[in-house]
Amino acid sequence: MDDATRQKLKHKLSPQQYHVVVEKGTEPPFSGVWNAHFQPGRYRCVACGEPLFTSQSKFDAGCGWPSFDRALPGAVATCEDNSLGMRRTEITCANCGAHLGHVFNDGPTETGVRHCVNSLSLDFEPGDEA
Repeated sequence: MDDATRQKLKHKLSPQQYHVVVEKGTEPPFSGVWNAHFQPGRYRCVACGEPLFTSQSKFDAGCGWPSFDRALPGAVATCEDNSLGMRRTEITCANCGAHLGHVFNDGPTETGVRHCVNSLSLDFEPGDEA
């Protein structure tokens, strides 16, 4: 993410959203508005508005963050994250590079995948998921 984009987001997002999306922070578990939210619709990147996940792919992982077993095709990028003494796979918005969370291979659905996403990195658009 370039400096101009960071400055734009500093004015657009709340300080908490900026911390998660730009500084790659993590919101406290069970604090996010979308964690226990299961209405039909799409979850979009809070930074650029691109659709990332549908409510059909959302499930309750009990981890305290919204969890999805798949992203929309081409919506999410991954990279290795070795911060905090851990080896994880970071997920970002493929369109703008905003930090979303991490992906794990411990999901309970047929995909075996759990995208663990910060609520603060998401907006929700209710309605048809198609």
